[in-house]
Amino acid sequence: MKKIQLILENGDVYIGDSFGADLTNIYSFGEIVFNTSMTGYQEILSDPSYCDQMVVLTYPLIGNYGVNKDDFESVSPALKAVIVREACGEPANFRSTESLGSLLKKFKVPGISGIDTRKLTKTIRNSGSMKAIFAPLDYPKHNLDIILKSEMPKDQIKRVSTTSPIHFPGEGKRIVLVDYGYKKNILKSLLKRNCDVIVVPFNASFETICSYNPDGIMLSNGPGDPTDVPETLPVIRQLQDKFPLFAICMGHQLLALANGAQTVKLKFGHRGGNHPVKDLKTNRVHMTSQNHGYAVVTESVGKTDLEISQININDNSVEGLRHKTLKSFSVQYHPEACPGPEDTAYLFDDFLNTVGV
Repeated sequence: MKKIQLILENGDVYIGDSFGADLTNIYSFGEIVFNTSMTGYQEILSDPSYCDQMVVLTYPLIGNYGVNKDDFESVSPALKAVIVREACGEPANFRSTESLGSLLKKFKVPGISGIDTRKLTKTIRNSGSMKAIFAPLDYPKHNLDIILKSEMPKDQIKRVSTTSPIHFPGEGKRIVLVDYGYKKNILKSLLKRNCDVIVVPFNASFETICSYNPDGIMLSNGPGDPTDVPETLPVIRQLQDKFPLFAICMGHQLLALANGAQTVKLKFGHRGGNHPVKDLKTNRVHMTSQNHGYAVVTESVGKTDLEISQININDNSVEGLRHKTLKSFSVQYHPEACPGPEDTAYLFDDFLNTVGV
C-alpha cells in the first residue's frame, strides 16, 4: 500500500497508508478538524459545512458498513481529506453499494489510515484547529512549507451554495430555504412535513425572496467564517421583519450578526453527535449533532434584541437565540441530525407552528 504524509502547521508529521484518491505529484491543503461521531461517516464527508477541511474521525474503525446512494447530504463532497485509524476495505451491510475508499476515489478525495488518530486529536484539542497538507513522501519540502504559510480561502459559501433557485413542490406552507451549504436532511425534514420548499442562493435579494410569496424563511448551515458574507446581513434583517424565520448553524451565526451580535472562532470547534445542550426555558438537556468552528459571543447578545435560549453544557457557549419581539429563532446545532441524535427534530414543528399565525 502506498505511503503518504500528513503535515500539520505546527510541524508535526504523520506517515500513513493512502486510500481514496491518489496524490501522485499533487497535494491537498486544508484546515484539520476532528469529529467524534461513532457512525455517519458518509453523511459527514458529504456535508457541505466541511468545505476545505480535513476531517479526523476519532472512532477507530471507519468504513465497516460501506456507503450507499441514500445517505448523501450533498451531491458531492466538499471536504479536502479523510483521516482515520483503520479504513475497512470490505464492508458488510445490506445497504452498501461500495466501500468508503472507492467513494473517495470517485470524488477525488484523498484519505490516510494507519496513523495515531488519538494523538492527532489531542494535538488539535491542545493547539486548536490548524492548516495541514497531504502530500506524497517525495514532494519537495520547500514547496510544502510555502503552501502551509498561505491563507485559507474565504469563499466556501459561494462555492457550495446553489447558483439558481430550485423548487421542491409540496401542498403545505411555502418555505424559502436560503442555501449557505444546506444538508439534504434539512430539506427532507421540511418535505416530510408537506412543505412547499424553494431553495435560493445565499446571495438572493430580499425582493427575489419576497417574489416567491413565502410563509416562512429558513437559513441553512454552511462552511467557513460567517463574517465572510456581510452582504447577506441586510437581507436577513429585512426578512425577519416580514416573515417567521428559523436559522440553523451558519444561519444562526448570521442571524446573530444581522442583529448586532458578534461571532468568534472556537479553539477546535464542536463536531460530533454527542453534544449536550440545555434549553433555558424548560431546563431540559438534549443531545445534539454539531459541526461548526465559530460561535456567537455570549456578551455581545445583551446589546441586541435577541436573547439566549439555549447553551452548551460543555463550555457554556451560545446554542440558541430568540428574537424578543419578532418570530425569529435559531440553533447552533443540527435538529435534522444525520448523523446524530434526533432529540431536537421538534424544532421544525415549532417553526411551522409560527408560520401563518
